Amino acid sequence: MMPRQQRSASPRRMRGQALAEFVVIALALVPLVLLMPMIGKYQSITHATEMAGRYAAFQTMANNESANGYKTKAQLEQEVRRRFFSNTDTPIKTGDEAGDFKANQNLFWVDPQGASLISRFSDVAVSFGSTRSSNPADGIGGADDGKPFNVPLPFKMADEMGLKSGVYTANVSVVLANLQELAGSYASTYQTFSNINLSITRHTSLAPDGWTAGGPAHADSRVDKVLLFPAKPLRSIAPVVDAAVNVVEMPACGGIPCSGHDKAPKIGELSFWDDEVPADRLK
Repeated sequence: MMPRQQRSASPRRMRGQALAEFVVIALALVPLVLLMPMIGKYQSITHATEMAGRYAAFQTMANNESANGYKTKAQLEQEVRRRFFSNTDTPIKTGDEAGDFKANQNLFWVDPQGASLISRFSDVAVSFGSTRSSNPADGIGGADDGKPFNVPLPFKMADEMGLKSGVYTANVSVVLANLQELAGSYASTYQTFSNINLSITRHTSLAPDGWTAGGPAHADSRVDKVLLFPAKPLRSIAPVVDAAVNVVEMPACGGIPCSGHDKAPKIGELSFWDDEVPADRLK
């Protein structure tokens, strides 16, 4: 009988050990499970910060001095606050500014007490370059993207064409509010996070297109230099050049001066190479 009693007692001890192990593991896992919603909210804000950084970088380069001029720091901050850190159904409107009230806040980004994790929209800031300057023009940093143009010559072609070499960087940062003092059984779970003074910063860097120009005239001005376009001086003696071209091409035109589309490009003129859109395609 004794062996049978010992065999029946063993499973009871195993069940008791399993329960004790579960309780110990639960003590470690339950706080982590309770923190998952907060971690998810922090990740959501991080993603919005990254998207806002991309927006700031591309907007600044799209409106650089070759087009309409840089957008100011204040204007970019106003736009990213409203479009990336405000309520999710925010319409895109020029000059729209986010206010520090519930209707403009993202209702997912709240702490367990319901307070917004972004206390003030002024806690969202935009800066430029590695020095985090407030001047958009300071976003340009050194790079080697001018090297393909600077072939072995007595002069640097990239410099002659006025191409800006470098990488443009825009930064977006947001300071998050500390979690409020909590009451009840969950207070100890969030105690570690209550005073971490968390801030999130994301940088976006891009290589601006050196050929970006405000129009055909701006593009022509980059290459319309004697060093880059040696035929430029012939423009002042266009009648003589045209007569010489006709003489050279007469054999190919049946012994008569060539005309119309058979005539060779006008030497010394860049306008001949301009792309023209037919009038019926402009409507």
